[in-house]
Amino acid sequence: MKRVRHAVKLVIPVIRRGGGLARTFKKAVRIYRCEGLAGIKRVLRKVGNSQLDRNNYNEWIRRYDTPTERARAILSARMDSFVHKPLVSVIMPTYNSKAEWLIEAIESVRKQIYPYWELCIADDASTDEVIRPILERYMRDDMRIKVAFCEKNGHISAASNTALRLATGPWIALLDHDDLLGEYALFHVAAAINKDPDIRMIYSDEDLIDEFGRRSDPYFKCDWNPDLFYSHNLVSHLGVYRTDLLTSIGGFREGFEGSQDYDLALRCIECIKPNQIHHIPRVLYHWRKHLGSTAESGDAKPYALLAGLRALNDHLQRLGTKAEAELSSFGHGYRVRYTLPDVRPLVSLIIPTRNGLRVLKPCLDSILDKTTYVNYEILIVDNGSDDPATVEYLNVLAKDSRIRVVRDERAFNYSALNNMAVKLARGELIGLLNDDIEVITPDWLSEMVAIAVQPAVGVVGARLWYPDKTLQHAGVILGIGGVAGHAAHGLPEGESGYFRRAILQQGFSAMTAACLLVRKAVYERVGGLNETELQVAFNDVDFCLRLREAGYRNVWTPYAELYHHESATRGQEDTPGKRARFAGEIAYMQRRWGDWLANDPAYTPNLTLQYTDFSLAWPPRVDPLS
Repeated sequence: MKRVRHAVKLVIPVIRRGGGLARTFKKAVRIYRCEGLAGIKRVLRKVGNSQLDRNNYNEWIRRYDTPTERARAILSARMDSFVHKPLVSVIMPTYNSKAEWLIEAIESVRKQIYPYWELCIADDASTDEVIRPILERYMRDDMRIKVAFCEKNGHISAASNTALRLATGPWIALLDHDDLLGEYALFHVAAAINKDPDIRMIYSDEDLIDEFGRRSDPYFKCDWNPDLFYSHNLVSHLGVYRTDLLTSIGGFREGFEGSQDYDLALRCIECIKPNQIHHIPRVLYHWRKHLGSTAESGDAKPYALLAGLRALNDHLQRLGTKAEAELSSFGHGYRVRYTLPDVRPLVSLIIPTRNGLRVLKPCLDSILDKTTYVNYEILIVDNGSDDPATVEYLNVLAKDSRIRVVRDERAFNYSALNNMAVKLARGELIGLLNDDIEVITPDWLSEMVAIAVQPAVGVVGARLWYPDKTLQHAGVILGIGGVAGHAAHGLPEGESGYFRRAILQQGFSAMTAACLLVRKAVYERVGGLNETELQVAFNDVDFCLRLREAGYRNVWTPYAELYHHESATRGQEDTPGKRARFAGEIAYMQRRWGDWLANDPAYTPNLTLQYTDFSLAWPPRVDPLS
């Protein structure tokens, strides 16, 4: 009986899908009685396929993020080989800290396996009498700990600057007085500096920790992504900066309390190159979750959100960018609304079709009736339609001065059809559209044009919905399914996705050509779509990657929304010839972009390549001992 109870206890978390514990228990017992331990093992093997269990962060921590003596020994040996062993000055402002949390924060620094640090604390005139003796004791017991006691309360920016003046190391790490550093945090910072001494700014992944020491809500971040950073503070914790960089910008600015770290990072990136910003894909910082903290709720400190908005607008103004930031209409975060050029550029919307009257008419009606951006032309590429109703409709369309119909009789080759049409396009901007697209937001084209004309931008992608209002496209993640997959695919309307990435403007490595915008000169510079190896599939992904290779960034915006009746005209890969062609396209993508597919900088090695829902990777694709 004891053996039965143990087996059932193991399998319950795997098979439970709601509906009550009693029902789940009976199912678990039935599996055991019918199949014995073999049945239990069979069900347990499904853990990786379970949405519930594949996001079991406690188990993930146990397997991949729990310090061990073996790991400490390996990393310590690696540390001996470091050419550079920079002193990292950890600065920490304090004010009426909760005593036990303050002690834990200090101890998290003292427990670092990397020993070359100093802790610079500025107490902002705490009125709680227990704080000063704690700080004095640590300053007395550990020579690496320095404390400045401010005579009057100046708030967090002033206190941070006081702590900054205590620092003597070439690197500064920021720590809040109630948060914790992971044991390996400063080791990985030093390892990154040794790998690339030219970096000037470092940030890591982070999670939350409650008053009982339980960790949750890991934010596994992407590599440097300026558009996502403009939407929310991607850097946040753990933020590490060259001391001379902070000195050159004057440290923290007073008046931005609550978002002083965001303002600091915004001013720093103005002084350095993007390749000098380094992301460590590891949870090195544990953000204290308690009532009244922004970790508990983004609404806990609304003044912080408004301070961040002011910091972002100041940044855009300093850069001379014609744009204005505002609070996101979708929820917590920011939206940068770029200004359209005074002379609106002509946009050529290219729409291939074949016998597509059923979807083409509603597509064109929605564009013509709803689109508020007026300077566009439509090029319809008729790929040999022989349906009389479609042919008649196309003949009628050809009489509209805004529409041109071009007939192309060749076998379907999506890349070739679009490349041919681009040569005929009069527009400064090219919009690639499927014929099964329908406009939702009238200003969709204005939004995309305003972003696409930014000099560093390659492709702009839109937020596409299925007719049932589940998400069809919110950017493309490389490596999903072996090549690429749509981020947050199938997410219901009203949900914001992983750390709001389904509602925030951001960079992705690729977008779908079902709806994308690009400058014609940029399109031509990289040679357009690959019409030889990628006639049907992945030509959009390949195109976007070639743009990135050429130095452009690709931007996805949730503020341009359209419906997409996916593959309504292309059809399925349902014949031997189509399947062979599709297999060849996959093989080409893996040959051409293998390393990129395995390491998408807009994603993370800590999340899965099996699913599109940003669930955890088992195991992560980063060596815990590297």
